[in-house]
Amino acid sequence: MEAGVSTYARGEEALARRQKGWKGILPFLGPAFIASVAYIDPGNYATNIAAGTQYGYRLLWVVLAANLMAVLIQSLSMKLGLVTGKDLAELIRDRNSPWVGWILWVQGEIVVIFTDLAEFLGGTLGIHLLFGLDLLTSAIIATAIAFLLLEFQRLGVRPLEAVITLLVFVVTFAFVVEMFLSHFHVKEALAGMLIPSFPGPDAPFLAAGILGATVIPHAIYLHSALTKRRIVGETEEEKNHIYKKYLWDVGIAMGIAAIINMSMLVVAAALFAPHGVSPRELDEAHHWLGVLLGPAAAFLFALGLTASGLSSSSVGILSGDVIMRGFIHRHIPLYLRRALSTIPPFFIILTGRSASEMLLISQVVLSFGIGIALIPLLRYTGSKAIMGSLHNRFITQLLTYVVAAIVLALNGYILWMALHGIEV
Repeated sequence: MEAGVSTYARGEEALARRQKGWKGILPFLGPAFIASVAYIDPGNYATNIAAGTQYGYRLLWVVLAANLMAVLIQSLSMKLGLVTGKDLAELIRDRNSPWVGWILWVQGEIVVIFTDLAEFLGGTLGIHLLFGLDLLTSAIIATAIAFLLLEFQRLGVRPLEAVITLLVFVVTFAFVVEMFLSHFHVKEALAGMLIPSFPGPDAPFLAAGILGATVIPHAIYLHSALTKRRIVGETEEEKNHIYKKYLWDVGIAMGIAAIINMSMLVVAAALFAPHGVSPRELDEAHHWLGVLLGPAAAFLFALGLTASGLSSSSVGILSGDVIMRGFIHRHIPLYLRRALSTIPPFFIILTGRSASEMLLISQVVLSFGIGIALIPLLRYTGSKAIMGSLHNRFITQLLTYVVAAIVLALNGYILWMALHGIEV
């Protein structure tokens, strides 16, 4: 996905003038907002609500830690694309034989298929809850909206970034309003955010569910693709300047994602835990929000779920295109990819499978792709030969390997739990 001329021109102008304040930052905002959608998909709903319901505010520190990891990893992905002019999939293919590229493309497509399946079902469920339609009709509407979202890419990168950012703010508005409607306990929430603890025997399982889904493979591939030709620096000094501007993009976008995720947990902690309610499905959470806070709260939940599902599904489709182009240098039209991707969710709906069950399965499949994306990212961004002056310094590299070890261990833990029939 290439940047439009107007975006490039505004970025070059900001680069040339070294503008300060928001005028100097605004042209660089956008890529991280698209990548951040992966961190607020319907899978996050399930884990955050479960954590808040079972342990109140006491696992908020896990959500905070997860989003701090996201800032680090996505900043590395952004930097890789900026410095090299290539995305992660392209670099992996260039440094390995073609057959390795084909194998990694297959695993990447499997990851995208399962994540898009869960995200599309989340958007479908949101429409179902909003309008009271049956799931099949809701899926047809979701398909129409998904194709409409793809139209924005044809208009250029800025319109796409604008509509995705709008959907992110819809999700933010929905949960922040619900958080304040729930009359949560500020002191308890701050304690849960700042004091790490595992308050019960199931807490490590929930922490693994939250942290294990922190780094999403397709978001790593996509972010490097979004920055590789968007605003180009000719010299090391210019690339350093652009990198600093893009850090604002990452910080703001991931900060918003953190607010959304913490709001989900806070709402569950303030409402469900005190009333002894334990919703296991997203539609049950919607129902109890209506009972405890009223129809407006239920509406906001459904609205946020719809925006989350449809935006994350659209971003997943773009990621699939990046993975195919990078690993095997092939391309199929996005509309065809979008059409093919609707077949699995329609099959799930017609066979009556649980959407929440598919969220769990998608998380397990994600676990297989984490290392393949994360380890090369750390290797390449730590190489001075590849990254020049923007290579990871020793402390940064050490920190990234610690984060990678935690993420990989937790995703391995998720796989172990899945194999033993334990739900996250």
